[in-house]
Amino acid sequence: MCEANAYLLQNGEEQLIMQSVDIVRPAKDGVYLQDIFGGQRTVRARIKEMNLVDHRILLEEEQQPSGPAERTFHESSPSS
Repeated sequence: MCEANAYLLQNGEEQLIMQSVDIVRPAKDGVYLQDIFGGQRTVRARIKEMNLVDHRILLEEEQQPSGPAERTFHESSPSS
C-alpha cells in the first residue's frame, strides 16, 4: 500500500489529522487531502515535508490575519 498519514505541525507539535491519505492536491484555500475511503478535507497550511518511504506528510499551519480558521494549508505566493 502507498498511502501516507498526514500530520499538522502546530506550536511545535505534530498532530495526526488524517490516515491513509492517497491524494494530496494544492487548493485555493490550502491543501486538499483525500483518504482511501473517500474522506476529504482542506487544511490551511503548506507542505513542510513529504517522506514517502516512511508514509508521512507533514503540513505546517499558516496563520490568517483574522486568526486561525479551520485546520487547512495555504500555498504561499511570492511577494512582489
